[in-house]
Amino acid sequence: MQRTSAIVAISGMALFIGAVGLAAPAVANDNQPSAKATAKVGDINLVSGPTTAGESKGDWGTILSNRIRTPSQKDLVVTVSLEAGLYTQTLARSKGGNRDSATAEASVEVRVLVDGREAHPGKVVFSRRNQQLSATFQGLLDGALSVDPDTGAVIIDESLLRPEEVELIQDTMAANSFNFILEDVGTGVHVIEVQARINLGASADAGTALARATVGKGSMTVSVVRMIKDEDVTLDD
Repeated sequence: MQRTSAIVAISGMALFIGAVGLAAPAVANDNQPSAKATAKVGDINLVSGPTTAGESKGDWGTILSNRIRTPSQKDLVVTVSLEAGLYTQTLARSKGGNRDSATAEASVEVRVLVDGREAHPGKVVFSRRNQQLSATFQGLLDGALSVDPDTGAVIIDESLLRPEEVELIQDTMAANSFNFILEDVGTGVHVIEVQARINLGASADAGTALARATVGKGSMTVSVVRMIKDEDVTLDD
């Protein structure tokens, strides 16, 4: 399910970055029993932005973590589900028939590490938006018009033109899920980490642009499976 809303103004956005009670203990528990599955659920509350100019590529950060013991060499399937929210605002301001543009970009990327090894298929885009807005306006003419007394021609004083504006704001939240796979993990306790990063970008000429992204609630489930022997789980380019 996806919720989308369009608004025409914004004010007072608070920023908070954090993960609450989601990390596994730093030292593995040798007495941990073997299991076929494990899960973790949390309210992640990861927020990045706003970015109003330039690009911001976020660092990878662990948002969910768990451990599982395998009694023999097995394969792991890790299912990650997250709420990913994007906010983009673009405003174009134009006069005199000049074209003005504004661009806002936001994305949430996710990967899974098992004992530091990246699980297939690697980095996955859970949500991304590239919003571009352009406008070409003559401008508001109030007070900028006069009539030549000799010819009767209408004269426009461009120095008195006021810019016309058009603005687009989008605020969306969607829940997405993806399966990550790592084959041939050995015997013992394995640490599974779900990592996320947020990338933002914004640029504007005479107008304004803003980008922001969030990760809300999330969950991970880890299943121990035995796949077909020597199966290749990756696709050739």
